[in-house]
Amino acid sequence: MSIAENVARRSTCLRRRVGAILVVDRQILATGYNGAPSGVPHCSETGCLREQMAVPPGERHELCRGLHAEQNAIIQAARHGTRIDGAALYTTHHPCSMCAKMAINAGIGRIVCRQDYPDDLGKALLGLGRVTLEVLPPEGA
Repeated sequence: MSIAENVARRSTCLRRRVGAILVVDRQILATGYNGAPSGVPHCSETGCLREQMAVPPGERHELCRGLHAEQNAIIQAARHGTRIDGAALYTTHHPCSMCAKMAINAGIGRIVCRQDYPDDLGKALLGLGRVTLEVLPPEGA
């Protein structure tokens, strides 16, 4: 988890820094952090669209210029031809419903996270998709 937390430090999101890593047999396959797509100005440069539109956390994910850390980790694996079926996803925050759906279809079998995220549908989908979820206690607890 400390590696995912370190990856989150690269985030350019103004609201929440999230990091994710995909692991199989203790080997890191891909990493991701939340931020704008390659070549697109980051929120740290342009301001936060969600803040400007007063979008609450956990709602209207499409109203954001950035990709989530979990999405970026899955995309990086795909770009490099890395098989992630059966991988564990370590992420600093509980996946939203979009990331939960992607994780299920990517064949991720286990997700480990530390912080909650206000998206009940994401939680329900992971259960329905039979993805094992482990929520770690807050750091220092």
